[in-house]
Amino acid sequence: MFDYLYVVLNVLFSLSTLDAAVRLSTPLLLAALAGLFSERSGIFDIGLEGKMLAAAFAAGAAAGVTGSALIGLGAGIAVSIALALVHGFASITHRGNQIVSGVAINFFAAGLTALLGQAWFSQGGRTPQLSRDGRFVEITLPGADALRDVPLVGHVYAELISGHNILVYIAFLAVPFSWWVFYRTRFGLRLRAVGENPAAVDTAGISVSWLRYRAVICTGILCGLAGTYLSIAQSAGFNRDMTAGRGYIALAALIFAKWKPVPVMFACLLFGLLDAVAIRMQGQSVPGAAVIPVQFFQALPYILTVILLAGFIGKAVPPKAGGVAYVKERT
Repeated sequence: MFDYLYVVLNVLFSLSTLDAAVRLSTPLLLAALAGLFSERSGIFDIGLEGKMLAAAFAAGAAAGVTGSALIGLGAGIAVSIALALVHGFASITHRGNQIVSGVAINFFAAGLTALLGQAWFSQGGRTPQLSRDGRFVEITLPGADALRDVPLVGHVYAELISGHNILVYIAFLAVPFSWWVFYRTRFGLRLRAVGENPAAVDTAGISVSWLRYRAVICTGILCGLAGTYLSIAQSAGFNRDMTAGRGYIALAALIFAKWKPVPVMFACLLFGLLDAVAIRMQGQSVPGAAVIPVQFFQALPYILTVILLAGFIGKAVPPKAGGVAYVKERT
């Protein structure tokens, strides 16, 4: 049993596991930041999963046809923004139920991507495999090769920090940028205010609807980046239902972090680490017992997510006006 514990600890703290955790946490981080912009403005968005999935398909299809990763990125962001505006139109303009709208987007994206993938490419809902030019490939940072043999610092820089694609660096740079937007800009101040007390914002002569629409557009951009990462950076094409619940895990990370940008990053890294450990531990056996089923490790990140949310975050208080349609008072 101690031998198995040693294996677990060795896997948990190895650089290859931490490197995989960074890669696996990237789509979660982008999606969680997307939810942060929307929910801080008072618009609950359970449709992160659907927007990521639609963006992944659009990016994979566009990059496959054109051979350009940048065109794929543009297509993914455009489709995601379009779905975000649909959610905004239903939730802001028509004051519809935000949860129902988000669930509808998830079902719509799941069905439409599978249908179009089969109709256009006849590969069971997949898009064609991408060439190197059609993907975002790894970037070697300056000095990484020279420092590779330096103990500890060189290994961390060369193997953990260097060697990721551009979308990984964008995701982690988006964290301090989001913090700056929320806490150091007029737009961020108004965005947080409209999520807490939209009537006060309206009284100050600021359009509540326009603020919330700008928030859902930010959500669409970030979900577009998350979906694009899945299909043309982490993978070499779109696979059916490839988001695999990551949008819901991102929502869990957002709640776990209590709607704050920096804690969101650490929550996503934690979930990415759990996922990386689960992948690395597949096929490991307990001494004197049978090999642990692969399905157990596949379910482990989701089980631990539920445990963490249930017992370790304390009271998470969402924005006071979250999920409530604003109706302008008539004088």
